[in-house]
Amino acid sequence: MTAPQVHHLFHAPIADHSFSSDKKTLAVARENNVELYQQSGDKFALSDELKGHEKTVTSVDIAPNSGRIVTCSQDRNAYVWEQTPTGWKPTLVLLRINRAATFVRWSPSEQKFAVGSGARVIAVCYFEEENDWWISKHIKKPIRSTITTLAWHPNSVLLAAGSTDSHARVFSSFIKGIDTRPEPSAWGERLPFNTICGEYLNDTAGWIQGVAFSPSGNALAFTGHDSSVTIVYPSAPEQPPQAMLNIATRLLPLNSLIWNGETEIIAAGHDCEPFRFHGDENGWQLAGSLENKARESGGAREESALNMFRQMDLKGQAQADTKLKSTHQNTVHTIRVHEEAGGVVSTFSTSGVDGRVVIWTV
Repeated sequence: MTAPQVHHLFHAPIADHSFSSDKKTLAVARENNVELYQQSGDKFALSDELKGHEKTVTSVDIAPNSGRIVTCSQDRNAYVWEQTPTGWKPTLVLLRINRAATFVRWSPSEQKFAVGSGARVIAVCYFEEENDWWISKHIKKPIRSTITTLAWHPNSVLLAAGSTDSHARVFSSFIKGIDTRPEPSAWGERLPFNTICGEYLNDTAGWIQGVAFSPSGNALAFTGHDSSVTIVYPSAPEQPPQAMLNIATRLLPLNSLIWNGETEIIAAGHDCEPFRFHGDENGWQLAGSLENKARESGGAREESALNMFRQMDLKGQAQADTKLKSTHQNTVHTIRVHEEAGGVVSTFSTSGVDGRVVIWTV
């Protein structure tokens, strides 16, 4: 496997990151601002800052076709940023929420975007031509806690959400006059706004950290705070799923995941490295890490523990070995597709608490 490209941008946590469609611009959520980096050679250099939020920016997303950037923050606001000859111009979005905004993503059609929040609502936002502003409709029931993650179905109507009430749900976000009526699928046929197309609880009721539809939209994967990954294959509207498979792992919890084709999932989180899962509706399994580093055997670990106690006995202190053997040196927050063709991923990117953005070749 090709060595990953590591871009150590700063010594502060990265809440979220997003690349432009040409991969030349990188947007990074850092504290109250979003920093924009431009690629020069094989490095990224800071080129601009989007300032306007009063509290921590929690999520950022660049629309691939229009290049518009949407940001949301703990200040309960979201902005849509458009590039003008004089710089980036923000437009405030009418979110109407009374708690922090936690997560934002553009729909594939780029006609709307969804914002998760701590107010137990999802704001589905779209542009109203008459008044020249972005307004929102709320998905509320039956959400009972903070929305932590969102993912769009390829049809731009179905929306998956994970929350701290331990459920992953699939909703319809159909807005008349904005969306075209989607083709009937296993998720449903008639899909008025706020229709619940699926509601799933993982085996141990852990918080849901990451959620994603497969490229075809016919399967849903979500990862929980119990270190598990669950894959759901729906059968028909208002019917039990054809299969719901839960992979319990001995890893630390995973925060984010993506699909590579229909039979592979790549996920990353508190273990600071990405892992692969393989399978289909008959069964899934953990295939291992993407890091091509030598794993310490149990014997080697025991030997190093013995050496540590020897050092403490001889010198009164242990040698401080604080560098991890993984590329990331702290928790990975976000994993995103970097380049793909027909649903098959060739490169993906990760960012996290260590201030690094890493581009991996699959």
